[in-house]
Amino acid sequence: MARCYCRWRRVLICVCSPCICLILLVLYAGIMVCTDMNRKTRQLSVDSIRSLQNKHFVASGGFKSNTFASLPKSFWKFHEEAFWNRLQVTIDRHFNPILKASKTGTRIRNDSFYDSLLSHSFSDVIDLEIMKKKIELLPKQMQDFVRYMKRRNYPVIIQPSSSTCGAGSENHKEPPLLLLAIKSTELNFKNRQAIRQTWGQIGWVVARRKNGTKQEVGGYIRRVFLIARDNFSNVGVDVSKLLQMEAQFYGDILQWDFSDTFFNLTLKDVLFWNWFSNRCGQTRFIFKGDDDVFVNLPNIIAYLHEQLEKPNAEQTMKEFMVGDVIGAALPNRLYHSKYFVPDSFYKGLYPTYAGGGGVIYSGRLAERLHDVSRRVHLFPIDDVFVGMCMARLNASPVHHPAFLTFDFPEKEEAEPCAYHTILLVHKRSPKQLIELWDHMTKTREQCWNVPLRVSDQKKNAENEKKNHDYIILP
Repeated sequence: MARCYCRWRRVLICVCSPCICLILLVLYAGIMVCTDMNRKTRQLSVDSIRSLQNKHFVASGGFKSNTFASLPKSFWKFHEEAFWNRLQVTIDRHFNPILKASKTGTRIRNDSFYDSLLSHSFSDVIDLEIMKKKIELLPKQMQDFVRYMKRRNYPVIIQPSSSTCGAGSENHKEPPLLLLAIKSTELNFKNRQAIRQTWGQIGWVVARRKNGTKQEVGGYIRRVFLIARDNFSNVGVDVSKLLQMEAQFYGDILQWDFSDTFFNLTLKDVLFWNWFSNRCGQTRFIFKGDDDVFVNLPNIIAYLHEQLEKPNAEQTMKEFMVGDVIGAALPNRLYHSKYFVPDSFYKGLYPTYAGGGGVIYSGRLAERLHDVSRRVHLFPIDDVFVGMCMARLNASPVHHPAFLTFDFPEKEEAEPCAYHTILLVHKRSPKQLIELWDHMTKTREQCWNVPLRVSDQKKNAENEKKNHDYIILP
């Protein structure tokens, strides 16, 4: 009997062992498939969120779950005690696709919607007792800025004479290549007049390419000066009537009814983008600069034609901006500086931005900046505000060493063809503009093939290459 039992046990083991192994193998394969599917599903969720992130800014702290990968951080962080940061996080959370998924796609987003949104976020913060006390401790110019920073609608006092996009629109056979949008003040007539007589000419302007040939390119140029209202109490004379006469004669004045202060330069950007979007639809590029810069307009025309001829130019024009780029800058904390921004108002690094002495960007980007600026609270430094809007578009300005917003390096200006290598230099008086334009005219043939200025690092690399190319004879 015992022998029979052992025999049957061996038979069962031989028969059942393969079945058990097969069952275990099937279970293992099933577990691996489920794990892989779960991993792919989670990755799809993260990819979907990242796709949303490309379209919408997600406020810091929007995701706390360890399930999701970390998302890109903003250029600023939320600080309880910083006034601007508190304001902006309110707006960003409203457009957060996760926090406000049920609302963001349903409401009509017209000007009234954005005005209401900015106003409500301002009210939420200003009602905090701790914020009221901090605002009272700010310098007067900062208090004035805070008092009016939620307002963006100001009436136009003077329009350019042409109904379409500034002075210089007569007899155009193709869309304008460039609009010169120059920030000025009522009192700066000499600056405007010097620009009109030199680099700020309008109509068809011709330039030579910087490619070793004398091939010419050209484009239609238009011009507009961006002006607000000056306070004449300290001057003793009201020049507003003189400005109206100037506007009638030249047709290039665009003036709004707000106070022309340093911190209000940001308003000129915002209101100009709105004006441009309504009147300048076909303009390819904008030069936005101050009225104390010298611009090599022929070089800019040649440079812009090069950009339009590059592969995928139409796509890159959506975010094209070039200038003297400043990255990871800290706010100025020197109390007596005109750039002073206290940490009670703003904390964090500044975004990458192009120096406001002069910058070039595409017309398509101007319209996008107009749209996104309605979701960014005004900031007292205009260059930085433009950088904030660029950051919201997930775009960055391109640095070009031919934009000299801090003047020439030592001794470089003395070179005979120095001004033929640049696109812009800051800062120059009206008298210097006229002298420089005369100098440029006289040296044009001598310096026609001088290339645009390059960075010192690139220049050193080119010099090293030249030295290696030389054959040194014994």
